[in-house]
Amino acid sequence: MSLTNASFPKKNNSKYASFFACVFAFLLAFCLVPSFAYADVKNSDIILGESVESQGFTVADCPSINALYAYVVAEDGTVYFERSSYSETQIASVTKVMTALVALTYGDPQNTTITVSETAATIGESSAKLQAGDSMNLETALKCLMIVSGNDAAQAIAESMGDQVGNTLKEQGVENVPDKGYDAFVFAMNKMAQDLGMSNSVFINPHGLDDGEHAGNLHSSAHDVSLMCQEAMKNSVFREIVGTHQTTVQVTRDSEQVDVDLESTDELLETYEGACGIKTGFTDLAGACFAGASDRNGSLLYAIVLHSDTEAQRFTDAETLFDWVYNNTISYPLVHSSQSTTYKDSSGNTTTVPVVANVSHKGWVDSTFKATIADPNQSIEVFKLKGNVSQNVQFDDVTSDVHFGDKVGTVTFMQHNEVIACVDLVAAEDARGPNFFEGIGVWWDRFFRGFSGEQKEAASTVINQTPLIYGSDSAYQTI
Repeated sequence: MSLTNASFPKKNNSKYASFFACVFAFLLAFCLVPSFAYADVKNSDIILGESVESQGFTVADCPSINALYAYVVAEDGTVYFERSSYSETQIASVTKVMTALVALTYGDPQNTTITVSETAATIGESSAKLQAGDSMNLETALKCLMIVSGNDAAQAIAESMGDQVGNTLKEQGVENVPDKGYDAFVFAMNKMAQDLGMSNSVFINPHGLDDGEHAGNLHSSAHDVSLMCQEAMKNSVFREIVGTHQTTVQVTRDSEQVDVDLESTDELLETYEGACGIKTGFTDLAGACFAGASDRNGSLLYAIVLHSDTEAQRFTDAETLFDWVYNNTISYPLVHSSQSTTYKDSSGNTTTVPVVANVSHKGWVDSTFKATIADPNQSIEVFKLKGNVSQNVQFDDVTSDVHFGDKVGTVTFMQHNEVIACVDLVAAEDARGPNFFEGIGVWWDRFFRGFSGEQKEAASTVINQTPLIYGSDSAYQTI
C-alpha cells in the first residue's frame, strides 16, 4: 500500500492559535503598561485623634491616599488626619527644610557668603547646576536649595557655614560640638530637631541622599516633618522662597555675574489654589515625598505625604488631603430660628432680629421677653466630621427693667464636647420691671400660689435650633 498520495484529514488549529494570541497580547500589554498607584482608606487611619474604625466613618467620609505615611495639621494646631505619622522613614530632599532652618538661624541672608567646593559641585542627583568656585549670598543659595532641590547648594551651605555654626554653638555652651565645620552643621540640624520636639528624626547630611556613600541611619516621620515645616514657615525669607515657582538668580563665577535659572519642583504652586510650598523629595528608599502647605483666608494648612508610589501621586495625595479638609469645613451660623421680632427705638429706627429665646422676667409671675444674641449674624467655621453642634443656654435672673441690647444670659456652643463659641444673650425688646407697689402685689401673689401649686414665674424657653451637620439627615452637605 502506497502512502505517497495518501490523504489525511487536516486538524483545524485556528481557534487555538487565536486564543493563545489573545493571551500573549494581554500579557504583553500588561507588562508594557506602567504600574498605577492605588489610593486607599485604612481602618487604622486617624481622624481628629481617633481611628476611622473606632468612629465608624465610611470610606466616603475619609481621604483616600496612596502614601504610606501622612499628617495633616492646621496652623492652629488642629490635627485632622494621620497615617503612621510617628513611624520612622526616610524623607529624601525634605531634609533640606532643616538645612534652610539652620542656615537662616545662624546666617544672614544678604551678608553670609556661600562658596561651592568641588565636592558640592559634583555631589550628583538633583542639582542647581552650580560649579566649583561659584559664590553667592545665603539667600541665593537657599533659592538654589529649596526651589530646584539642589544637592550642590545643600552641601555648599553646610561646608561654608559649618565653622561659623560650630563656633556659635560652642560660645553658647553647647557640648560635644564637632570641630569639623561640615559635621558641626549637621550637629546643629539634629540639635534643632531636638529643640523642636522631633523625637523620631536623625540627620546625617544636609541634602537627604540615603544610598551609597550617603547611606546611614537618617530618618524622620510625617509628624516630625510637620513640626519642622511649621517652624520654617515662620521665617519670611524662607516662606517667600518656597512660594516661588520660577526665578533667575545670579552667582559669581570666574569674577563675573552669571544667571542661573530655577524652576520649582513643587507642581502645586501653579495648579492648586492656596499652594505656597514647601518641599519635595525622592529616593528609592524614601519613595516620593512632599511636605506641602496651603494658605486660604490667611490660615496655613500642612499636608505631609511620605512614600507615595510615584512623584505625580505625591501631589495627588496632598491635593486629596487639602480638599478633604476644605470640603468638610463649613461656615455654621450660630442662629437658626424661624421667629423674629422688630424693635423700634425712641427715634423711630427699627431693627429686626431673630429670636433665640423667650426669657423669664422674674419680677413678674407670668412674663417673658424676647432675646437674641449680641451678633445675630455671627458664624463659626467647623469641621463636619468632628460631630454635630449643640448649645447650652444659661439665663440671668432678670427682676427689674431691661432694655434692648442688655445682657440677659449666655449661650455656649459645643462640638464634640469642646466649646467652639460663647456669646451673650441680649434682650431683643424692652421689658418693664414692677415698681415698689407692684412688687408687693407680686410677692403676695406668689405667696398664695405656693399653696395652690401654681407656677411662681414664667419659664424661659429656647427657640434657637442647632441643625445637624453630619449624618444622613444633615442640613449641610459637602460641596
